[in-house]
Amino acid sequence: MGDKAHTHPGAAGRAQAADHPTSVRNVVLVGHSGSGKTTLVEALALTAGAVNRAGRVEDGGTVSDYDDIEHRQQRSVQLSLVPVEWDGIKINLLDTPGYADFVGELRAGLRAADAALFVVSASDGVDGSTRMVWDECAAVGMPRAIVVTHLEAARADFQEMTRVCAEAFGGDDPDAVLPLYLPLHGPAGPDGHAPVTGLIGLLTQKLFDYSSGEREESEPDPDRLPLIEEARNRLIEGIIAESEDETLMDRYLGGEQCDVETLIEDLERAVARGAFFPVLAAAPAAEGARQGLGTVELLGLITGGFPTPLEHVTPQVTTVDGTPRELKPCDPDAPLVAEVVKTSSDPYVGRLSLIRLFSGTLRADQTVHVSGHGLADRGHEDHDVDERIGALSTPFGKQQRPVSHVIAGDLACVAKLGRAETGDTLSAKDDPLLMEPWEMPDPLLPLAIEAHSKPDEDKLSQGLSRLVAEDPTMRLEQNQDTHQVVLWCLGEAHADVALERLRSRYGVQVDVVAHRVPLRETFGDRAAGRGRHVKQSGGHGQFAICEIEVEPLPGGSGVEFVDKVVGGSVPRQFIPSVEKGVRAQAAKGVAAGHPLIDVRVTLLDGKAHSVDSSDAAFQTAGALALREAAADARIHLLEPVAEVSVLVGDDYVGTVMSDLSGRRGRVLGTEQSAGGRTLIRAEVPEIEIGRYSVDLRSLSHGTARFSRRYVRHEPMPPQVAERVREEARSA
Repeated sequence: MGDKAHTHPGAAGRAQAADHPTSVRNVVLVGHSGSGKTTLVEALALTAGAVNRAGRVEDGGTVSDYDDIEHRQQRSVQLSLVPVEWDGIKINLLDTPGYADFVGELRAGLRAADAALFVVSASDGVDGSTRMVWDECAAVGMPRAIVVTHLEAARADFQEMTRVCAEAFGGDDPDAVLPLYLPLHGPAGPDGHAPVTGLIGLLTQKLFDYSSGEREESEPDPDRLPLIEEARNRLIEGIIAESEDETLMDRYLGGEQCDVETLIEDLERAVARGAFFPVLAAAPAAEGARQGLGTVELLGLITGGFPTPLEHVTPQVTTVDGTPRELKPCDPDAPLVAEVVKTSSDPYVGRLSLIRLFSGTLRADQTVHVSGHGLADRGHEDHDVDERIGALSTPFGKQQRPVSHVIAGDLACVAKLGRAETGDTLSAKDDPLLMEPWEMPDPLLPLAIEAHSKPDEDKLSQGLSRLVAEDPTMRLEQNQDTHQVVLWCLGEAHADVALERLRSRYGVQVDVVAHRVPLRETFGDRAAGRGRHVKQSGGHGQFAICEIEVEPLPGGSGVEFVDKVVGGSVPRQFIPSVEKGVRAQAAKGVAAGHPLIDVRVTLLDGKAHSVDSSDAAFQTAGALALREAAADARIHLLEPVAEVSVLVGDDYVGTVMSDLSGRRGRVLGTEQSAGGRTLIRAEVPEIEIGRYSVDLRSLSHGTARFSRRYVRHEPMPPQVAERVREEARSA
C-alpha cells in the first residue's frame, strides 16, 4: 500500500473497460471548494500515465476539460469521471464539486463509488460541510482515507493537520485516523519555509524522495529513525487494534516484532471494511516532473486498500411493481441493473448518460428498459419504456473512448438515451427492475423566470425540460396561483449555472423576476352584497338580481355556499348559476387579485324575469354581489406559513433562533440531535424565507440544513399587507 513496488503502466494508463469486478476501484473525491480535488486528480492521472507532462490527453484536451461554465467560473460545478489504470487495476476517479450548491453532484458521486478520498487543504483545514459528508459516509460504512494537500503553503503543518483530522473525523476513536507517512522537508528558503520534498514510510521505514521529479526509494539516515519512532508505534498499535487476529495485540505488547507484510495486510483489510482511515500527503508534480509527491503512495492505497465493487452493498432492487428482488452482488452474468448517476448534453454526441453498473453486462446498441425514479413533483416524469442505447464509451476530459461492453462494478457513458434521466434504472427489457433512489437534497431557493423574447418563449419549455432532466436537484414549478415559471435551486451559484446553461447550451435567454408567494384574501367580518345585472337592448335582455351575506370561517374551510332562498324569488335552476358566479369571482379575488378563501356565502333573496333571466345573467349577478360585499368589508390578506425545521450545530443555535424571530417566525421548540447539533422547529411566513437557504448557509458557515412544509394561510400584519398592496399597485 504505497510502500510496495510499482511499475509505471505507460500506455496502460489509458483505462479501458474492465474484464472483472475485482480489477475495478470506484473512488469519489470529497472536499470543500479550493481544497485541490481536481488538481489531485490531474496529478494521479499524470503519475498513472493517462496524461503527458503538459497535463494533456494523448488524443487532445486536458483531464480538466469538463464544462465551459467551469472554466468561466473557475470552479467545478458537476461530477466528472477520470478513469486511470495502475498495477492492472482500473481506477474510476469521481471528482465532485466542493461548493454546497452542487451537493446533488456530490451525492451522485457517493452513489457511484465504493470508497471516498477526503481532500483537506493544509492551509484551510476541515470545514463543517466536509464533516457532515464524513458522517454520511460513516452511516453507510463507506471506506475512507484522507489526503492533505497544499503542503507548499507557508504555514502548512502536516502533523497539525493530522491532529485536526483525527479530531474532526475520529469521533470516539481518534487512533483510527493516523498518517502512513511523514513528510520529508528540504532546505529552508529565504522565508524560512522548508518545502516538502519526499515522504518517510512509517511501516517500512523507507525514504521516498520526489525532489528529482521521479520517486526514488532509499534507506533513511539512522539519525532520522528516532524522529519517526513515536508515530510509527502509534500507527502499528492502531493497525493491530483493528486486526482480525485477536492474538496480535498480546504478542506485540509482549515485545514480539510484527512482520511488516502482516501489518500492511491488516491495514488494507481495516481500510477496506471502513474501520481505519489513513492520512496521506499529496502534491502536484513540479514543472517537467513525471510524478507528484505522494501520488504513487495514494494509487497504491487505492488499489491495495480500497474495496472492489464485489464488496459494495447493492442498493435495494425491486420489480417495477415493487416486489423485492434478490441479486448476487456485482455479478457480470446476473440480470442487468444499472443506474444513471449523471446526465449531460454534448454538442456533437447529444445526450450522454454516465451509468454505474451494479449487476450484469451492458453492450453497445443493446435495447434496455428504462424505469422512472418517482420525482414527478420536481418536474421529472416517471419512466417505464424500452430504449435502444447508442455507443458505450469511457470519458476522459472532453474525449469519449469507445468500448464494446461494460461489466458489473464499472462506470461508463451511454449515448442516445433520449428518455432516461439522472436517477433512472436501466435493466433488461424482458426483466424490468427498479433501484431504490438515493437521497436528493430538496431545492429551496426559488428563481422566477420569464422568456426574454418571443423566440425565447418558443424554446423555453424544451430548454427547461432538458435542464431538469440533467439535474434532479432542480425542481420546475408552473405556479397556477401566481402564473410564474419557477426553478427551485439549491443556492445562488446553482441558479447562475442553470441560467448559463439555458443560454449557452439551449439557446434560451430568460429574465429573472421577483418571486411571488401565493397570497389569499378573506373577509374580516360579516358583510352583505346585492348583485344587479339588468340590461335591455332589444330582443332578449339580461335580468338577474341576488342578495347575499358573507361571513368569515376558520382557516382551511375554503368557500362554502349556502342557499336560504324562500318563496322561489330565485328560481331553483338558477341557484347553481349564482354559486358558479360567486366561486368564479372568489377565484379571481375581491381586493388585490388573490383567491378568496375561508368564507361562507349565503344566498338570501333575489329576483328573476320570466323571459330575460338566464344562467349567464345569474352568474354575473353572483359575482357582482360578492364584489359589492367586499367593498364594504374589511378584507384581510392571508400569507402562507411554513413549518421550518433547522438542524444546526449547537454553536449557532442562538444566532439562528434570533434570525428566525427577525423573520416574524414563532419558535415551536428545540430538540437535541446527535453530533452536537440541535433541531429547531418554527413557523415562519413564506414571504420571509425566500432566500433562507442562502442566508442560513452564511449564518452557520455552511453547517446547517433546513426543510420546510406548508402549514396554512394566516392574516398578514397590517403594515406588511399595506406594503404588499403598494408593491402590487406600482408593478
